Amino acid sequence: MHDPSKNENNGMKQWLSHRLSRVLGDIRPGEGSLVLLLTTNLTLALVCYYVLKTVREPLILATGGAELKTYAAGVQAVALMGAVPAYAWLTDRFDRFQAVRWLLLTFLGCIELFFLLVTLAVPMTGFAFYVWVGIFSLVVVAQFWSVANDLMSKEQGERLFPIVAIGASVGSLAGAQLASRLFALQLTVPWLLQISAGLLVLHVFLYRRIEHHLTLTDAGTPASPPTPSSPMARRNGLQLVLANPYLLLIAALMLILNLVNTVGEYILADFVRSAAEQAFAHSTDTNKKRFIQSYIGQTYGDFFSLVNVLGLLLQAFLASRLVKWGGTRAALLALPLVALGTYGLAVTGAGFALFRLAKMAENATDYSIMNTAKALLWLPTSREEKYRGKQTVDTFFVRAGDVLAAAVVFLGLKFNLARAQFATVNLAIILVWVGVAIALARRYQRSADQTNQAAQAMAQTQSRTTTSPPSNPVSSNAP
Repeated sequence: MHDPSKNENNGMKQWLSHRLSRVLGDIRPGEGSLVLLLTTNLTLALVCYYVLKTVREPLILATGGAELKTYAAGVQAVALMGAVPAYAWLTDRFDRFQAVRWLLLTFLGCIELFFLLVTLAVPMTGFAFYVWVGIFSLVVVAQFWSVANDLMSKEQGERLFPIVAIGASVGSLAGAQLASRLFALQLTVPWLLQISAGLLVLHVFLYRRIEHHLTLTDAGTPASPPTPSSPMARRNGLQLVLANPYLLLIAALMLILNLVNTVGEYILADFVRSAAEQAFAHSTDTNKKRFIQSYIGQTYGDFFSLVNVLGLLLQAFLASRLVKWGGTRAALLALPLVALGTYGLAVTGAGFALFRLAKMAENATDYSIMNTAKALLWLPTSREEKYRGKQTVDTFFVRAGDVLAAAVVFLGLKFNLARAQFATVNLAIILVWVGVAIALARRYQRSADQTNQAAQAMAQTQSRTTTSPPSNPVSSNAP
């Protein structure tokens, strides 16, 4: 018997999908469940990361020292050099979802190990945890986008990735707020580590849901065709990147992006320190250390909150429209153009208030539109490149950019460069960045066209095979 309630439910789903499409982007029938699961899973990953990120600050101050944070990026880069072949070994022996589970379960074991080390007050735990959190954030987020790239076609990704990426903005904001409230409730570091472990378990569970229900799309066809095996399948991630000009451009983009951003963070920190000193000089407080720490903490707290709110708005209402109107090139050029304005203001002598607003816009664009662009770049790549190559670029080359930025700041301080001069260095690097982004956009389109042509040729071959009449064995044996 026909159930009229089913029609009513289907009608409600179609209406809701239509309304969401008008607000967020182009979500087509049958794609809603995939978008919801991926977005929720990315949100969980970022909430977990921000809880761990908040924990690492008091942990390193209590067990190591603020000066040790300077060396963390270099140690992370060295550690990631060993992680690249280890990840290649993992993907060689397991399929994509098995590899994801083993990777996340390994991270879960690391959290429990740090719980034990913190409980026992083992020396240098704070420094080790600081390094590990940086690796965790890069690997988990890169792994998520590798899976998302594997589940979607290029056409789907260009429509849906800007929507899925809203999960990162929501997760960043929610995670920072959650960690702040947990500390306000006077929960200790071991408690927060266990809460982050619970969030990571939920993250693994959602991957299971994706594996069981969304390996095939709602239409019943594979979300992305399997990539045939090639000699590249036997190479590790670093070899994949070095052998492919397109991947090298992506690696260069990531390195330059983090170089510019980290130097910019130094300029901002220098502004904040000077503002704190000036504020103390005009205050009646007699405890300088306490006043300076409180001022810097409040300033950065407000800064991060506003960046996350602005990033969420850009992701929800601009990212998908920008990709739709200007394609991947527009998304790739958005951040360097904003950065040109940010450091152009610093060169002209802008004050702290104006530079802070400009840096806020730069970071928000990075966390929203640029994150979307970085995910889109992997759509026309092979499966091996999506998993091994992406992990290498998003971990090793990102941290290499941080290390290079530390060298720039070190040399700049040796030569007594002022803030405006550091900004000038950034402007010169951004011009190279723009060139890399344009070249990358061209290669992306070329790779996408080649992928489409190969898919069309395969479809035509299959069509001819299925429509050709069967041979007649009787007539072939006739005299």
